Amino acid sequence: MKNILIIGGTRNMGYMLAQTLAAAGQQVTVLNRGLSDNALPETVHRLRADRTDSQQMRRALLAKSFDVVVDFVMFNEREATTIVELLRGNVGHYIFISSGQVYLVREGIERPYKETDYAGRILPAPKHNTYAHEEWRYGIDKRAAEDVLLRAVTDHQFPATILRLPMVNSENDPFKRLYSYILRLKDGGPILIPQTPNYPLRHVYAGDVVRTLLHLLETGQGKGETYNISQDETVSIEEFLHLLAELLEVKAHIRWFKQSDLEAQGFLPDCSPFSDRWMSELTNEKSKTDLGLNYTPLPDYLQKLVAYYENNKLTIPVGYRRRNAEIQYAEHMPV
Repeated sequence: MKNILIIGGTRNMGYMLAQTLAAAGQQVTVLNRGLSDNALPETVHRLRADRTDSQQMRRALLAKSFDVVVDFVMFNEREATTIVELLRGNVGHYIFISSGQVYLVREGIERPYKETDYAGRILPAPKHNTYAHEEWRYGIDKRAAEDVLLRAVTDHQFPATILRLPMVNSENDPFKRLYSYILRLKDGGPILIPQTPNYPLRHVYAGDVVRTLLHLLETGQGKGETYNISQDETVSIEEFLHLLAELLEVKAHIRWFKQSDLEAQGFLPDCSPFSDRWMSELTNEKSKTDLGLNYTPLPDYLQKLVAYYENNKLTIPVGYRRRNAEIQYAEHMPV
C-alpha cells in the first residue's frame, strides 16, 4: 500500500483517480479548498488549503511525507517553488499535470507538437484584458511552473514527472464541452463552425490519463521526464462531429461562418469550443515508447461518453443557453 497525495481531487480526473485508488485499498489523501460537493469514500483523508496561499500550504503539509504526489492544480512559478520547497526529501515521486498550452505560446513550431518543441522563443503577449491574453498567460504560467520543476530535477534530483495534456474528453468535464456538441446534434439545428483556424483535433480520454497515472504510481517510471499524453487519432472538426452524430444516430448539420462574424454575435467559443485557437495538438510517441502506454481508440471512448451523457441527468451547459439565437442566425444567413 502506498501513501498518495492528490492535490485537487474532487473534480474531473482528480476525482476519478481518488475513487480508483481508494477502491484499490491505497492510502489516499486529498488536498484542496473543500469547496466541491463531490463525495469521496470515507477512507480518503482530507487536507484543507488554498493552493494560492503558500502559508496555508505549509501548514497543511508540514512534517508530512508521501510515496507519490499527483498535482492537478498548479498554475504558476510561485506555486511550483512552494511545492518543491515543501516536498524536497518528502516525496518518492511527484507527478505534475501540465498542459499542451505550453507549446501554443512558442514561436516557429508546427502542429502536432512533440516534447522537443518546448525550448525556444516565446510569442509576444497579446493585448491585455482580452481572451487571447488570458489564454497566453495560462500557457506562460504553466511553462514557468514546469521550469521550476525541471531546475529542481537537475539541481536537487527532485523526482518529478511532467505530463502535458491536450483537451481532455471526460464524463466529469466541468465545462461540459463535449456535452454541448451532443445537445446541438440532438436538437437537429445547425452547428456553427468558424472557417478559421480550423485546426485538427487530437484530444485525450480522461480514462487514459487516469490509467497513465496508475501506471506511473505502480512502476515509478518517468522521473525526471516530460511526456505528452494524447490519443492516436487526428481528425478534423467535421469528421469528429459526423462520428459523434453516428453514435447518436442523428445527422450532423454543419454550417461554416467567418470567425469574426461568430465573434461579433458573441457565439464563440460556446458554439464550437473545439475550434478554439488555444486547443493544442500533441504527439504521443515518447509516452508509448518509454512507458509502454496505449490509448483508447477515439470511436470507443466517444461511445462510452455518449452512453454516459445519455444515461445521466446533467445540468444544461452555460454555453448552450443561446442556442436559439444560434439557430435563428443560421436561418437568416445565406448558405
